[in-house]
Amino acid sequence: MSNLVVVGFNDPADAFAMRVALAKMQAQYLIEMADAVVVTRDAEGAVQLHQAVNLVGASAIGGAVWGSLLGLLFLNPLLGAAVGAGWGAMSGKLADIGINDKFMKDLSATLTPGSAALFVLVRKSTPDKVLDGLKAFAGKGRVLQTSLTKDSEHELRQLLESA
Repeated sequence: MSNLVVVGFNDPADAFAMRVALAKMQAQYLIEMADAVVVTRDAEGAVQLHQAVNLVGASAIGGAVWGSLLGLLFLNPLLGAAVGAGWGAMSGKLADIGINDKFMKDLSATLTPGSAALFVLVRKSTPDKVLDGLKAFAGKGRVLQTSLTKDSEHELRQLLESA
């Protein structure tokens, strides 16, 4: 079962830095994330999602490759690539994997302008080692929402919210 953790930050750079730290821990097999998204709210109050994976770009590239291959069959690879890229970009735009975009936008609308939140969907982790890896963020964030157990949530709050 996956767990959702949402951490708010006054400085968007801290949210991006924590996502990088979590990605490094994932490379060390200390955590397995299904999704990690930084959501920023600019000075005017506009909310922007910063996905770790750009589905539109990746889908467009994949569509172009498959379109080219199909185009070769019909002796028009350029047309096939163009149609494939368009189809791939459209399917990537409509795809929503991981954390629901509407949920992230709704929760982020409560952030103060100029701040950010990190949404992380965790499949598996080694909690004690992950908390050790996040010590650099002590006092920089606050837990906004989580589906962790009470004990795990308390440990995370204690680490992030203590100065």
